[in-house]
Amino acid sequence: MSPKARMRLTSTSLILGFFVVWELLCIIFKVRDIVVPRPSQILETLWTYAPAIWPHAFQTIYTTLVGFAIGIVSGVLLGVLVGSSKLAYEVAYPLLIGFASIPKVAVVPILVLWFGSGTVPAIITAAVTCVFPIIVNVATGLATTEPELEDVMRTLRASKLDILINVGLPRAMPYFFASLKVAVTLAFVGTVISETVASNRGIGNLMMIASSRFDVPLVFAGLLILAVMGVALYAAFSVIEARVTGWTRRQDNFSMGG
Repeated sequence: MSPKARMRLTSTSLILGFFVVWELLCIIFKVRDIVVPRPSQILETLWTYAPAIWPHAFQTIYTTLVGFAIGIVSGVLLGVLVGSSKLAYEVAYPLLIGFASIPKVAVVPILVLWFGSGTVPAIITAAVTCVFPIIVNVATGLATTEPELEDVMRTLRASKLDILINVGLPRAMPYFFASLKVAVTLAFVGTVISETVASNRGIGNLMMIASSRFDVPLVFAGLLILAVMGVALYAAFSVIEARVTGWTRRQDNFSMGG
């Protein structure tokens, strides 16, 4: 068995073991489902309420992806602007930190006043929540580009745009993809926050309705759906990162010539 296959088998076994232990502990200690439902109850709830759950799940994934796409475009543009100038980097960084420190749940009521309740505030909240790590990582990648590479490009009479495209952005790619894996989880957080406050659709809204009825298995079913979607997107970006930035990784196996 290859190391990669062994790692995947170990990861899968740990996940399954976690749910098995959870199930056994709930049975042994007779934990009521209104406190913590068993995994089997959560799966049963997913199966029973599937026709009602999937429209909410689709709404959440749609809102998250649209907000995430807006966050990527905005984050890259602002990251390039901040990272391309030392002055801009020093001036804008404190502002970015201050903006990121604002609890996003406090922003949702303002967005509702501006755009009304529904999908638009959720999309904007997702974008605002995920944009900060993208800006910081892209700006850091550009700001830490080796001066020697820039000097070589200048000797070839390259313009600032040429240096940015041919040196800065490629060197910032590992930082960029690292930020995407963090940002996509934050986008889900932003979406669910907005859905719990100002929406009548989505997993966040579903969980609020379920909690008001004390339907704890349905609340946990919503959490499970969010976790699965988050892991799926994280894995997708990890695959893309490995293909795009594979040149930055150390090769562990070397072929020995005879």
